[in-house]
Amino acid sequence: MPTHLPMRPTYPLLLCTTALLLLTTNCSGQDGERETEVLLETTAGDIRIKLYNDTPLHRDRFIQNVRDSLYNGVTFHRIIRSFMVQTGDPNTRPGHEAELAAAAADTTNALGDTIPQEIRFPKYIHKRGVVAAAREGDDINPTMASDAYQFYIVTGKYMDEESMTTYDKLRVDNAVNRLYEEKMRPHVEELEAMRRARDRDGVSDLLEGLLDEARVEVDNDPPPFYTSEQRRQYRTYGGAPWLDSYYTIFGEVVEGIKTVQAIEKIKTNQNDEPLREVRILRATIID
Repeated sequence: MPTHLPMRPTYPLLLCTTALLLLTTNCSGQDGERETEVLLETTAGDIRIKLYNDTPLHRDRFIQNVRDSLYNGVTFHRIIRSFMVQTGDPNTRPGHEAELAAAAADTTNALGDTIPQEIRFPKYIHKRGVVAAAREGDDINPTMASDAYQFYIVTGKYMDEESMTTYDKLRVDNAVNRLYEEKMRPHVEELEAMRRARDRDGVSDLLEGLLDEARVEVDNDPPPFYTSEQRRQYRTYGGAPWLDSYYTIFGEVVEGIKTVQAIEKIKTNQNDEPLREVRILRATIID
């Protein structure tokens, strides 16, 4: 089954300036090392992307997938307007219909081949044009490991200041909830004993105390907030900030964003599957 990418719905988890769009193979990362670029020749046009050096596991696996020709012939199997286009599933290549059907019929939701997450938030955000790894949801994938093949390119939508403030607040709330759940785990047996004894006050006092502890700790060490420059990027170029800090971004489009936007406009069915086929004809490393 194709790896999902959330909104956060089911199916998680796959420009900037003119100067960025004009980058060439001679461009280098902030560390001074040359960044590998890949050309995706699609039936809708070419897309050229660069891979970040500080997400080496994703970079190297993507390069290996390209060298193994695993992306030649794959479809853009999921498209959501004002969000993203997703591709990279080797089972969508011509002649692999049986594998795709078997994957779709699999109800076990078992993780396939994965890559450990390399989330670099707040350095990288889901602005328009970034390339990120799809993955299964937190319920079966709490470590946020990435799918080894599938990726998405963000198209996103424009954000206003109020929306960005809301996402900052949501990140704080999520941090509190995660810490609260961690604090509850050592008390599972104690809480169960209280429930069996119908000690509702005891349960309530313990849980409220743990929640207060979580709130204080997050207040003292809050998650990173968006910088003024990142807010400007989301206002100017758009993106999908609701995915920030949950998915590994490992590259960005440097040429061909109009091709991505053309793919995004293809009509889809109720399952976000395009009604007109678009394929990657060939993926190659640019020398």
